[in-house]
Amino acid sequence: MIRSMTGFGEASAQIDGVHYLVELRSLNNKYFKAVIRLQEEFQALEAELESELRRRINRGTVTLTATCTDTSEGAAVEINHRALDKYVEQLRKVSAVSSGELAIDVGTLLTLPGVLQPPHDEEQRLRRAREAFKKLTREACQGLLVMRGREGEALLEELRSHRDTIADRLAKIAELAPGVVQTYEKRLRERIDALVTDAGLSIEPGDLVRELAVFAEKTDIAEETVRLRGHIEQFSEMIDGPDEKPIGRTLDFLAQEMLREANTIASKSPDAQISRLIVEVKGSIDRIKEQVQNAE
Repeated sequence: MIRSMTGFGEASAQIDGVHYLVELRSLNNKYFKAVIRLQEEFQALEAELESELRRRINRGTVTLTATCTDTSEGAAVEINHRALDKYVEQLRKVSAVSSGELAIDVGTLLTLPGVLQPPHDEEQRLRRAREAFKKLTREACQGLLVMRGREGEALLEELRSHRDTIADRLAKIAELAPGVVQTYEKRLRERIDALVTDAGLSIEPGDLVRELAVFAEKTDIAEETVRLRGHIEQFSEMIDGPDEKPIGRTLDFLAQEMLREANTIASKSPDAQISRLIVEVKGSIDRIKEQVQNAE
């Protein structure tokens, strides 16, 4: 089973006048990486939310954005009256010394350090946010995984198409391979006959056999063809299997091995038809390598 690494999921809830929202976005990554974005007062929840993600997502860069909008009266900050009175007292002393009129801007006073303080139930707000964000993270993960699954279905179809292309071209290469030595032998005999006729020389049959044996050994692609066919079979088992474990990295490694065998076939075979076919095989393998980078 294949899942894409790109996706989006979100979940929200209204609890006691407080609106909580969690959004998840995931992109390609060789490993798992979590990026947690929280409001300053909820930074302590980062590790717990990352753990929720790790339990459900195995690979990819996942960005979690969690916001809390409190419209209840409990969201109001507290005014520290003692600190405010102290500031006013000092300002009056300054005014008395300067013998000028005292004009106090309340808005400016409220921005002074210590005048505004967070609500007394900060710990309780954090506890409520922890419960809400963890629950919403689990729900958002479900939506993310569903989207990843849909993207994976499209990815699977493309991988199957490239696999079928490789299997088809490899079957044609296997049919053509035995004729390569025969074609070479025919051309070699024609060349030798021409030389013998022109120069009046004779060629020992054993020399011809040795030359053909050397050529056959150098151009033998049977082993590479068998290995490449085995890689294709393993590839098919993985992408069509019911196992839900991540297989993206394994497919990437398998594609590299397939390309290695294809390159060897290309270097060993002098036949023009086989060369054209192996170019198509390598093109499909390259496309597979690109696509599996997005597979979880």
